[in-house]
Amino acid sequence: VGSGHESGSGVASEARREGSVMALSSRLLFACVGCWVLLVLLGKKSEVQVITDSNWQEILEGEWMIEFYAPWCPACQNLQPEWQEFADWGEDLEVNIAKVDVTEQPGLSGRFIITALPTIYHCKDGIFRRYQGPRNKNDFISFVSEREWERIEPVSSWFGPSSFLMSSMSALFQLSMWIRECHNYLTEDIGIPVWGSYIIFALATLCSGLVLGLILVFIADCICPSKRHRPQPCLYPRQLQPETSRLLQNMEDEEEADEGDVSDNEMEERIQQVDGNSSQNAVRKRAVDSLEAKDAS
Repeated sequence: VGSGHESGSGVASEARREGSVMALSSRLLFACVGCWVLLVLLGKKSEVQVITDSNWQEILEGEWMIEFYAPWCPACQNLQPEWQEFADWGEDLEVNIAKVDVTEQPGLSGRFIITALPTIYHCKDGIFRRYQGPRNKNDFISFVSEREWERIEPVSSWFGPSSFLMSSMSALFQLSMWIRECHNYLTEDIGIPVWGSYIIFALATLCSGLVLGLILVFIADCICPSKRHRPQPCLYPRQLQPETSRLLQNMEDEEEADEGDVSDNEMEERIQQVDGNSSQNAVRKRAVDSLEAKDAS
């Protein structure tokens, strides 16, 4: 009986030991799961979106904070940790955090008129405002959460990134970068001297200017054609001799009857011919008068 009692108590203690182990294991399991979930939530980071010339129009919708930086800029390098920490709050603040590398995107640098680095813009549904406050995470969060951006005057629509003026500025910046790349290719890859590259660009500029000038002249001539040359009216002498007047009257009558056209040159020749004949008659008359006077004397 004693041995049976001892064996029963041993089995009970073994069962209690196994139950405590299982309870401890389940607790540890739940603790591990909870820690993993907590680490996932705490370790979740929002990525800073990269804006380029191809996708920059995405910032016209929603709320954005955009940083313009350059990798070589010391101030930009100091801002990067703060900007990344601010991006971790982007989902909670319902704001998109982005950045633009001006060395890789010169078109956006001209489109936003970036004159200093780093430059930060706030955009709300296509309305841009330039951020000029302190550059740390807490100030960024307050700027968005407390809507401090409403106290900043927005950028004029004339100078907005989507305006025609800024689009032209962006194209100019892209052209300058393309010219720089061509210059580097000619001098470094091909081996042309620097002065040779300058001569090539000067000739290219001259030729393009001539072509553009011809195109503009052609367009202007099509839009505003020049007036046709009209012959000036023939100027007749103020006092015409009777024979000349009679001849002109006859010529006008013939033109009206025949409905013909007489050129100005022919008209002048006829007038000169009539004037010559009349002058000859006048000379002859004066000679006859002089002879008659001599005979009378």
